Amino acid sequence: MKYIWLFIKTLLRMILKPLSFVPAILVMAMIFHFSSQGGADSGALSYKVSKAIVIAADEVLDKDLSEEQIDAYAKKYHYHVRKLAHFTEYFILAVSVAFPLYVYGMRGIWLVIFAGAFCVAFACLDEYHQSFVAGRTPSKKDVFIDSCGAFLGIIVTRIVGFIGRKTIFAPLAKKR
Repeated sequence: MKYIWLFIKTLLRMILKPLSFVPAILVMAMIFHFSSQGGADSGALSYKVSKAIVIAADEVLDKDLSEEQIDAYAKKYHYHVRKLAHFTEYFILAVSVAFPLYVYGMRGIWLVIFAGAFCVAFACLDEYHQSFVAGRTPSKKDVFIDSCGAFLGIIVTRIVGFIGRKTIFAPLAKKR
């Protein structure tokens, strides 16, 4: 029975470890898709998100805002929603890149350096890509915001990985 469990565990690791990079690839494809949208389409999408946030806040806070007030608040916070979207995309990318590296044993400063360099390089390439899209321009500020999101994602991954290794995954980490 012991050997069957060992075989199953080894087989699962051989299958699942390489698949742990799939979320990172999907997130990069999503970011590329959003960057491929023209300026008008991208602005319209983020405006719809801004308006949805204002409407949700209006319902939660029971302010009973008029349509004009909702539009005014949506326009007011539109820029911040766009920048928060940049931050969030790269936070998710960093987690999806750092977690598989952590699973493969990369820890400490090397995880921060490697995953961070990868995410920052992707942010730079993403902004360069936007220079070829109608109505879009590259921005160093966006690369900075993307990088901040990425490094926070890496730090969160390190914290969760460390806590998980010391608690719920401790039995799996023990050498037999």
